[in-house]
Amino acid sequence: MRTRTEGKRLHISFKKVGRISVNVALGNMGELKAALGAVRLDQSQLLFAGESSEQVKARLHSGQHSSQLVEEIRTEGVKLLQETMPELSYTLFRLYAEQGTRVEYEHVYFRRRNRLTTFALLAWLETEHGVYFDALLDTIWSILDEYTWCLPAHILQGPEMRGPNGKGQQAADLANASGEAFTIDLFAAETAFALSEISVLLGDALPDLLRVRIREEVLRRVLRPFVTQAPSVWETATHNWASVCGGSIAAAAIYTLQDDDELAAVLERAFPPLASYLSGFEEDGACTEGYMYWQYGFGYFTYAADLIQRRTGGAVDWFQDDKVRRIALFQQKCFLDGRKVVSFSDSHGEAGIFMGLSGYLKQLYPELEHPELGLRAGYRDDHCSRWASALRNLLWAREEADGRPWHTASYYLADAQWLISRQLQSQGAYVFAAKGGHNNEPHNHNDLGHFLLYAQGETLLADLGSGRYTRAYFGPERYEILCNGSQGHSVPIIDGHYQQAGAAHRAELLEFTSTEAQDTLALELSSAYGTEKVRQWVRRFTWRKTEPPTLVVSDRFEFTKAPTTLVERFISWHLPQLAEDGRIVIAPTKEARLYIGFDPSLFDWSVESFIHDDHYGQSRACYAIDFTLKPSGQIRLELSAMFICAFE
Repeated sequence: MRTRTEGKRLHISFKKVGRISVNVALGNMGELKAALGAVRLDQSQLLFAGESSEQVKARLHSGQHSSQLVEEIRTEGVKLLQETMPELSYTLFRLYAEQGTRVEYEHVYFRRRNRLTTFALLAWLETEHGVYFDALLDTIWSILDEYTWCLPAHILQGPEMRGPNGKGQQAADLANASGEAFTIDLFAAETAFALSEISVLLGDALPDLLRVRIREEVLRRVLRPFVTQAPSVWETATHNWASVCGGSIAAAAIYTLQDDDELAAVLERAFPPLASYLSGFEEDGACTEGYMYWQYGFGYFTYAADLIQRRTGGAVDWFQDDKVRRIALFQQKCFLDGRKVVSFSDSHGEAGIFMGLSGYLKQLYPELEHPELGLRAGYRDDHCSRWASALRNLLWAREEADGRPWHTASYYLADAQWLISRQLQSQGAYVFAAKGGHNNEPHNHNDLGHFLLYAQGETLLADLGSGRYTRAYFGPERYEILCNGSQGHSVPIIDGHYQQAGAAHRAELLEFTSTEAQDTLALELSSAYGTEKVRQWVRRFTWRKTEPPTLVVSDRFEFTKAPTTLVERFISWHLPQLAEDGRIVIAPTKEARLYIGFDPSLFDWSVESFIHDDHYGQSRACYAIDFTLKPSGQIRLELSAMFICAFE
């Protein structure tokens, strides 16, 4: 394999401190080659350290929790055997370009990946049932024949979409027949990782023809383009794309390339994206993309870092970086209660835990809180059916883990400006979360000063989380979509204007204090709306940890010119009512009841209903509780408002 990196200064280096540690500031490829050359191991040792494949399978079949997961995989396999392999037709492929919808093609694509993951796991776990093995062979063959391993949403301007006559690649002839070009997106990289690892896992059991074709297609579609084409945009990204693509490519190369120079050439290009991913985190370790993207992006970082560590005999160890430790601790800080998640940005309101990932990180970082095992993600919880996490949820899960429920705690993530305060009391769990930050975060929502409240199993004041991904969702119309714009968050609407997108629109911390009795967070947010009319907007949250707790939300505005209208908006999944005492009550159950007190001399209140289309295309009603400032005969250049949120 030829590379463009020969003779050029390296992007990443290794600095010897006892053993090699990753240092992204300097460069020395020689030490990487030396580390690779010093290690000679059977590739199965990359997965089964200290155990044979048969020992691992016996352990998984006998473990209380792992056997439950195996049964879930078996149930899925039986179901899939009754279905035929769905076709990725041109009719589906062209829909994104023609009408901007993704779900039609992606539904079929991920059904195919589900067959790959399920049949490969069962072909390994239950070799006595040849029906799974045969189904796997057909599935691999079909995936190797796919026109592209990418999603159409990711290749609209890619070489796969170009035509002849000066608009891209010309008609093939002897001069250019080998000049193939490929887009490498998340799913092309993941597919290369999956096929390469499956080939090693099953070894000689796979027919030679399939093993050769897997290697050829991984080289042709991913590894060779990665080192010979111009850099992809994601190589310098500071979010999940960098870790998933870079990590998957590193993993595929470790499994595919036997030559140390070739492997070093790929790793040299793959390490900077991993480092770029880490640079997107501040010192607090918060993933501002949301928990699901932590699980995804940091998961793939961990899977790759583990393989790199093993392949280099421990010489290259990303886990030594203290920033990686802080990122690992994010999981325990962003859950409300049980599976309920702080759903800021493009996250979901609920999530199962990847126990393999948690178990692995717990062994590295003892201070990590291993979740209670009942929160384990089900096998089909990942709608993308990703191989890497599915296998590691089996291999890395710790049967002996002393998991426990989330406990009373207050976390302030200073760089993200997130506050999460959990109170577990005799009557149940009560949680308050609020955020500052800025409006140019990865998977950004315009939501400065937004907050949510949870009690007794219900999110009463909500963050809608991620919506259905379409071309518009990531285009100029993004903030017209309810869940992305500030109109879908618990923040004011001033003169009919919503918050603006961009890093200039950001919160400034005025105060944060936390005691056993009370948490206080005060933010200055006047830049949120991009208008000089708002001289100052200070939002103060006072979370009183009584039993049950009370939240006081205080807003103080100063205007250079009085607004014509001002609406204080709160978002809920549940239809509010007017209580007898004049407060607003949200009470989806007898146990979960929230009363919102306000000044009726200042505000009228009303309710507007909306439909939120979530990430999975499911529609759900939600409600905006609007407190509208009453008309006044005098110009209001200063205004203070208080809302008391009490659980009763």
